Amino acid sequence: MAPTAIPYRDDVRCFVKSDRGMVSRLAARIMGSPDIYLRPDYEPNHSINFITCHDGFTLNDLVSYNYKYNEANGENNSDGTNDNNSWNCGVEGVTDDAEIEILRLRQIKNFFAILLCSQGTPMLLMGDEIRRSQKGNNNGYCQDNELSWFDWSSIEKHKDLLRFVRGLIQFIQSLRIFRQKKLLSLTDGSHRPNIVWHGTKLEQPDWGNDSRSLAFTLRHPKSNEHLYIILNAYWQPLTFELPLLGSGEGWHRIVDTALPSPQDFSDLKTATLIASQEYLAGGRSVVVLMAR
Repeated sequence: MAPTAIPYRDDVRCFVKSDRGMVSRLAARIMGSPDIYLRPDYEPNHSINFITCHDGFTLNDLVSYNYKYNEANGENNSDGTNDNNSWNCGVEGVTDDAEIEILRLRQIKNFFAILLCSQGTPMLLMGDEIRRSQKGNNNGYCQDNELSWFDWSSIEKHKDLLRFVRGLIQFIQSLRIFRQKKLLSLTDGSHRPNIVWHGTKLEQPDWGNDSRSLAFTLRHPKSNEHLYIILNAYWQPLTFELPLLGSGEGWHRIVDTALPSPQDFSDLKTATLIASQEYLAGGRSVVVLMAR
């Protein structure tokens, strides 16, 4: 496993659940973890990024349980890691509370959006796209039963999330900015693919311990790709300034995880034009805009 695997997993998990002091660490993970890979021949795709894998919580359980529940494994719940960096969104385990379920779904989409908008090679766990659960068991290697199997009926039950994930993957794979063999330049306006960090104000990122939001622009000049991405892990909406564009161009909304399906994802052909020079990002949400 690549050495960035665990830092990426843990830092993104901690940011999404709104821990303090995570913004600068998140920025490094989005860049492909150049703070870890120090070799001069490093390529961003050397970084294998994941939120969940075969070992640990599923993505659904990551937003549903604060604690592991491994009693079925026969080891008195002593197996499996206790350091999950999970958050149950206010209720432990399965719930019929509609507001909690809305928040959990939004958090799942936030994880997918951050993972797929990071430089590096993304790795997804089977079933996360349809909210596969192991009922809080984070060490299901010994469970050859319904607990660890893929439930095909969940494809229909969670078709809206599956649509979101499929669409986002297709969108990301269509862009050259996410297939870079060199680190992105930190200087806007260069001829190289570049990244520029922002806060709620343009070019004023807040790296402080109490900051829980970050925005950035991604540009691939030769391919005319220009993205503006908002990551708001604060629990209240925040208003972000949008970069000015050239004459005839406008920002179009590809992703807003605070919106219900199907508004949460749109391809570029159907994306909504943003008329304002500001964008109100909902609490605990990710927004992806593209210029055209």
